[in-house]
Amino acid sequence: MTRRLLTNARIIDPSQGMDETGAVLIIDGQIAAIGANAAATAPEGIDTEDLGGLIVVPGLVDTCVHIGEPGGEHRETIASASRAAARGGVTSLIMMPDTDPVIDDVSLVDFVQRAARDEAIVSVYPAAALTKGLRGEQMTEFGLLLDAGAVMLSNGRETVKDTLMMRRAMTYARDFGAVVACATQDSYLSSGGVMNEGLFASWLGLPGIPREAEIIALERDLRLAALTGARYHALKLSVPESAAAVRSSKAAGHAVTAGISINHLTLNETDIGEYRTFFRLSPPLRSEDDRRAMAAAVADGTIDVISSSHDPQDVDTKRLPFADAANGAIGLETLLAAALRLYHSGDVPLARLIEALSCRPAEIFGLPGGTLKVGAAADLAIIDPDYPWMLSKDDIVSRSKNSAFEDARFSGKVLQTLVAGASVYRADEGLPGR
Repeated sequence: MTRRLLTNARIIDPSQGMDETGAVLIIDGQIAAIGANAAATAPEGIDTEDLGGLIVVPGLVDTCVHIGEPGGEHRETIASASRAAARGGVTSLIMMPDTDPVIDDVSLVDFVQRAARDEAIVSVYPAAALTKGLRGEQMTEFGLLLDAGAVMLSNGRETVKDTLMMRRAMTYARDFGAVVACATQDSYLSSGGVMNEGLFASWLGLPGIPREAEIIALERDLRLAALTGARYHALKLSVPESAAAVRSSKAAGHAVTAGISINHLTLNETDIGEYRTFFRLSPPLRSEDDRRAMAAAVADGTIDVISSSHDPQDVDTKRLPFADAANGAIGLETLLAAALRLYHSGDVPLARLIEALSCRPAEIFGLPGGTLKVGAAADLAIIDPDYPWMLSKDDIVSRSKNSAFEDARFSGKVLQTLVAGASVYRADEGLPGR
């Protein structure tokens, strides 16, 4: 039974509007008391840890995590992804369905749940494929997949090309109350492109992807969401015109939410430098003006969720010419540290940042995490927002090492991660008195 008291902490929990100094009392894996008076309710002799003013936040909820298992265990397993998540303060994650085989059958949903129960140290929730094989041609059995435990419906990296199919899928999903979460990139406009279309792409001699490839696909989906009344989530947006479209759809009362990867909030197209393939992403990194505009959209709540967009790729797919390399970068371990750059720069307030990383994603997808309310599971992260450190390749626990933040310097680090009150990650060198 987990019984512990965390004292002298700054507690930030946007789900309760809480930002105060106090304690967190954990009994049997749940929050028993929290806040300025919580220590007074603790039983005598309880294991007590003085945090010395460190910040306690709800465990992060990552809504877009690609994992190789099954079929690509050399890139990432459920177990290795969970260890990477714990280091980044992530206590719950949604696993995307683009595995091999695709998670388009109840047996695959069950496989993920069993593997997570037996091997993962954080909570892992499966997303189910929107269409069979992610081919965009035939709907999966939504009801059976959701009943089996899938928490959202997604076509993974692929945008459904057939508009009628997408309409039918949204209509069917609406009747089950399911969230349809999709990438938004027109495959025809983006065909052959490898980075943001513009002057910098011309300098590098690389074919570009215009912002319209994202905007057109998104606006189509928003129109279909309005037509069908479906709950729709745009997985990863990257340009301010997309944010404006989401803002307009929300204002019209539609059940629309949106996410962005941490890469597009903290990096821009110039980071590609001399053809560094770890910066080849989908959607592509955009301009600095776009990055700043999207940070503003997170700050004002237009963009609801920040994800890692964790996408492990091995050396065979990344150690290639830029135009031939696979898209994707890992990001679980650096999600919070990279996000704190937005806080230090003054672009996004700390409470709003934590809301976008934990409370809001849990709310959208109906997950039990993202809060420190009394009675909730004690899933939390203890962070030092000013801790200086650098990410070394040797420190990465993910099976793949394709981090866009390799050798990057950060101010802010997760020092401990708790799941159901039990410590699943601890960086002892950074904790008070150690």
